[in-house]
Amino acid sequence: MNLDLARWQFAVTTVYHFFFVPITLGTVWFVVGFQTAWYRTGKEKYLRLTKFFGKLFLINFAMGVVTGIVQEFQFGMNWSDYSRFVGDVFGAPLAMEGLLAFFLESTFLGLWIFGWDRLPKKLHLATIWAAATGTLLSAFFILAANSWMQHPVGFEISATTGRAVLNDIGAVLFQNTSLLAFTHTISASFIVAGSFVAGIAAWHLSKGRHIEVFRPAVKAGAWVILVAAVAVSITGDLDSKLMVEQQPMKMAAAEALYQSADSAPFSILSIGDISGENATRIIEVPGLLSFLATGSFDGRVEGINDLQAQYVQTYGPGDYVPYVPATYWGFRLMIGLGMVSALYALWVLWRFRGGRAPRSKTFVWISGLITLFPLLGISAGWIFTEMGRQPWVVFGLQQTADGVSPLVTTTEILISFIGFTLIYAVLAVFELRILLKTIKAGPAEVTSVDPFEDSKNDSDKNLYFAY
Repeated sequence: MNLDLARWQFAVTTVYHFFFVPITLGTVWFVVGFQTAWYRTGKEKYLRLTKFFGKLFLINFAMGVVTGIVQEFQFGMNWSDYSRFVGDVFGAPLAMEGLLAFFLESTFLGLWIFGWDRLPKKLHLATIWAAATGTLLSAFFILAANSWMQHPVGFEISATTGRAVLNDIGAVLFQNTSLLAFTHTISASFIVAGSFVAGIAAWHLSKGRHIEVFRPAVKAGAWVILVAAVAVSITGDLDSKLMVEQQPMKMAAAEALYQSADSAPFSILSIGDISGENATRIIEVPGLLSFLATGSFDGRVEGINDLQAQYVQTYGPGDYVPYVPATYWGFRLMIGLGMVSALYALWVLWRFRGGRAPRSKTFVWISGLITLFPLLGISAGWIFTEMGRQPWVVFGLQQTADGVSPLVTTTEILISFIGFTLIYAVLAVFELRILLKTIKAGPAEVTSVDPFEDSKNDSDKNLYFAY
């Protein structure tokens, strides 16, 4: 009971927190791009886009910080045996994230927020570049910690304490698992942010508002989606092949493949009981699973039954099969919603060709849905990654059931679970209200006052503006 409640609490808080992560990671770079364009061209529309999407970024950043702190407390609250066993290794990249990356992004973000009328134009631009770099570093360190759970390296088990001890931080940070996870996640975050920007801009265009401002925003969002989709496809293909090497059970569960097969097909849709072998595959692509797993359409993919027997021989008696329905559908939602977003980007670029700015209801409805699709897709991918690792909390090293706090009672977990869930529900209402109010208000008019005469050094000039 304690294990199930602890897992549910961590799942709810993690998924809720993760909603803000990709929006923040990608949107900040749109802010960087718009402000850089304003600095280079002096065009007011880029300044208005900077301020508008900067507000939306800050709202998500604040919520991400609050919900992220709660996550880390759970390691000591519900997962103390896990923290005690691997905390010396797992805690190192998280400490780096807090001391280096979060310090960098929060410090320079503060300078960016309060420095508009106090810092030279070029220096103020540098602050948002530094803050955006800090968000990337934060993501890198956190993903390095998670990648270590997927593929533990750079450690040894202490003969005296029986705990995992870090002996190679470079291996933890820069193993191929963490590098691929970072590039894949960041690329997917840009799809999320591109859809976020394009969808909001499309809604304003449908109302006939700020056309000169939002038309370039829609196109910028579409181009970012398209480029990021290519990057996601490449990194996803590499990641799937690496996953077969490190966690072959996860790939087998992604297809609900129970019997090992050569030229294994990939099913687009199945009906029936995916957790057994009686599901009916409606649409299959011959050899595609083999290609995803091995790089060859004729390659052999090991099935769940054979892998279960191998794991029993290696790790001892137990059930090493993850919850197959979650991995099967999570894998397809991740891929499918990403592909839909890429098609949307192509459609937008076609609709906006030659100076056009479509305002039809169909365009707005599709753009609104696309705003949600990549966010749901990347969340499904994250759920697939985590649930596909089960029953391991650290693959091959510690099972999830062995990481739960032994002294925390069922009542205590239940109270905190209900409490956090209710608080997050209230926060979600406030978050949506603030976001929707800010989006509806649109970009404010900007009044520029330049008290400096033209000089050779452009950084000596300050821009003062009011909403």
